Amino acid sequence: MLYLLISFLSFILLSKSFSYKRLLPWEVKMSLLTALLVSWFHKSKLALSFFLVLKVSDPSLKSIRCSTKLGNLEEKRGTSLLDLPELALESILDRLSPSELCRMANVCTYLRDVCEDDYFWEKHMKQKWGKLMGNSASKEWHLHIARQRRSKLTSSPQKKGFFSSYSGSWSFLLTRPKPESRGNIRSPLPIDSMKAWYQSLENGKLWFPAQVYNRESGHAGFMLSCYDAQISYDWQTDMFKARYPPHGRRAIEENIFWNRLRAPPVDIPPHLLHASECLADLKPGDHVEIQWRKSKEFSYGWWYGVVGHLEACDGNANKCQCCWNDMVLLEFSQYGVESRWRKTVINRKSHKEVGNGADGYYGGVRKLYKEEEITRWKCLWPNRVLE
Repeated sequence: MLYLLISFLSFILLSKSFSYKRLLPWEVKMSLLTALLVSWFHKSKLALSFFLVLKVSDPSLKSIRCSTKLGNLEEKRGTSLLDLPELALESILDRLSPSELCRMANVCTYLRDVCEDDYFWEKHMKQKWGKLMGNSASKEWHLHIARQRRSKLTSSPQKKGFFSSYSGSWSFLLTRPKPESRGNIRSPLPIDSMKAWYQSLENGKLWFPAQVYNRESGHAGFMLSCYDAQISYDWQTDMFKARYPPHGRRAIEENIFWNRLRAPPVDIPPHLLHASECLADLKPGDHVEIQWRKSKEFSYGWWYGVVGHLEACDGNANKCQCCWNDMVLLEFSQYGVESRWRKTVINRKSHKEVGNGADGYYGGVRKLYKEEEITRWKCLWPNRVLE
């Protein structure tokens, strides 16, 4: 009975649609509603979809629903990080670690450009790598940049000829990005940026010059010495690898801790004699480093010693004349009294490389003025006297 009633009502409303009189809005909706109810008896899911269309077709209902959604979105959105003033944002980023800065750079293009600024990475460079980045390491980094640029130039082939230039132009026109996608193109990190330098050190790709204390893990033949090497960082172990010059006992050493490394104190190649400028000021008790090598084919290493009293002096401070003597006695107390490596004497006025094939060759001298350098040598002192 209900089915016949609905059908009859639908027939009346639809018959009016054939007349020239325009239907009122409520009559249109009622006709759609009756058709919906009829179809509902056959397929309830289809009727439900028509009912949703009917609701959305009403402009008043649609505007109310959209305004409600926008209001909810505004309430949920709150204040974004990008809404902060520039000074406040920089203050937050300045407190992030290098790994956190890299993650923040993946958020959006604006934060990527800000997080890759040299201002933030220069601080991290000084904190972690500052003590090892001497002049020689900086030069190596600039040479690394030059090699990368030269490699890019040689790896990109240059097309020649009239037609090839046109083909290159056509390929550009065919492959250029769409206007709406240009903002998503990621520009590469500049190879000379501070972040690139930091990452090259962290991932171990950059080998740079430094000096290693107690070479070969504290071998007795190298105690209280410091040798030049090319080193590379291993982030997994937080230790270093070292490659020494070709002349020596071993070319490569691994598992080197931070406390066994330093930047070269003088910027000269390891096989050259250091020009000593402190000889006139040396007096008993001064801490020094002196170059020494086993033979003239080897590179120099720096050895720690202390200026002692000459044999003619009794060590009395009130009567000591050692500082006025042309000869200077250097003492290496890590060796026993009877060891041939215990003492050596140099001329402060005409000093040059001295020695022989049996005892090795002594080179330039540098005086240690900083207490930090002296303390570091003392921390490396051997547990027993060497022979």
